[in-house]
This record gives sequence, structure tokens and C-alpha cells, in this order.
Amino acid sequence: MRHALIALLMLLCSVTPAAARVDISIGINLPFYPQLQRIPSYPVYYAPTVAANYFFYDGLYWVFDGDNWYVSTWYNGPWSLVDPFDVPLFLLRVPVRYYRHAPPYFLSWRANDAPRWGERWGRSWEERRSGWDQWNRSSAPPPAPLPTYQRQYSGNRYPQPSQQVVIQTQNYRYQPRDTVARQHFEQARSQAQSAPQQPAVQQSQPAPQQRQPVRQQEARQPQPAQPQQAPTPQPQRVERQPQQAPAARERAQAPEKGRGREENKGQGREREKDNKDNKEKGENR
Repeated sequence: MRHALIALLMLLCSVTPAAARVDISIGINLPFYPQLQRIPSYPVYYAPTVAANYFFYDGLYWVFDGDNWYVSTWYNGPWSLVDPFDVPLFLLRVPVRYYRHAPPYFLSWRANDAPRWGERWGRSWEERRSGWDQWNRSSAPPPAPLPTYQRQYSGNRYPQPSQQVVIQTQNYRYQPRDTVARQHFEQARSQAQSAPQQPAVQQSQPAPQQRQPVRQQEARQPQPAQPQQAPTPQPQRVERQPQQAPAARERAQAPEKGRGREENKGQGREREKDNKDNKEKGENR
């Protein structure tokens, strides 16, 4: 019965594109961009902290849930169902140990080997995907760059599908190599173009009313210190004695003049006396 249901699912997928662009919910709701770690020797990343079989390959996010693979261009969906016959080879080759939420039937398989998809999906799948597990590890292509621009879109800022295409076109130039990845890119773009246009999610820019306080804050920031100039030396003031009036100055000098005249008179009398004595001495001779 189980194999009959799987065969019916494959038959339905065979009449639809490789990645059926039908937005569905698979029970994954990531609040923010997940941590992705590359699998050694594989061009594939896995999410060690997400409780799901969550991978990134060739520019897209992939999830394996139960028996189905899903793909999305953004880390939190929306998701689209992938035809089991068209799952990329390098995803099929990822070892069992990197499935963080592996289904019970994985437990009997070796952790370092790829899942036994032929046993699970039947002979028809095995015939169409013959040789999927045979490859040269040294010829593996380099991994696609991670679309880390999606980190700024989380919570209520997570964009709608029509907005996702616009943002991705502006920020992510990688072109997928795998056929199913290219088809999904094209289907996402065509569906976004036919959908009603919605306002694009603004990137991390403050609203105009929020930018005014920033300018005020910048105005309040201290200005660079100006070089200090040496103080200009002030001329020293020389205190002068107050000048006396001419009358006062003459009165102050009067005693000195009087004393000078008296001294001159005394000296004159002494000279007269000496002359008289000399005259008398001359007469006596």
C-alpha cells in the first residue's frame, strides 16, 4: 500500500514541472536567518541548529520532510514541492548524519553513507536515476554563495513572495546550475510579475521622523578641542610718584638754597681773612 501511494505521488509529479510552484506550509517557521554550515567535500550547506532536514544548495533552500523534498528561494518559504525524479544529485548524496530530523527508516542506514533512495522510492526511480551515487569527489563544483542579505528580513519584516523576487534580483546575482533550481527561479519571477504589486519592504533605514533626533544628537556632540593659545603678555605698569606743584617744589627747595648762600658767605669771609693775613706777612718782610 505504501509503495502504491508513493507511485501515485510520482505519477502526479511527473505531469507537473520539476519544482511545482505551489506555495505550501511544511511546518517550518524560522524567526530569523538560520546558521548554515558547509558539509565537507560537498557543495551543500546544512543547518545544525534547525530541527529539520534543512539544506542550502545551488542558490536555493531545500527541506526533506517525510518522503518529500521542498524548495524555496527564501529561508522561511514559501515552499514548493519537488518531483522525486528531479531532486539534485548532490542533495541525494548528502550523508545520513546531516539530516537533523531524519525519519525513522533512516536509522538502519550507515551515518556516513547517503540514504538508500532506491529502496525507499522503488525500482522505477532507481532506473531513471541510475548512477546517482557514483561520483568523483574531487570534481564537485564550488558551493553557491549564501544570500546573507536575507538576514535583515525577519519577523514582521519578512517579505511577501512578490517582494522577495524584487529584493533577490537587487541583491543576489548568482545563477543556478541545476535544472530544477533554474526552473524554480523562473517560475518565482513569473508568478511575482503576474501577482498584484505590493510595497517593497524597506531596508534598514530610519523613518524621516526618526532621523531628526539623530541630527540633534549629532549637534550635541562635543566639538574637537581647539589648540590653546599662549596668553598675550600684558605691559607692566610703572607707578610714578605724584608730581608736586611748582610753588610746593620751590618751598621744598628754599631751605636748601638758603643753606647754600650761607655756606658761600662763610667761605667768602674765610678767603678775605686769608688774604688779609697774607698781606700783613708781606709787609713785615
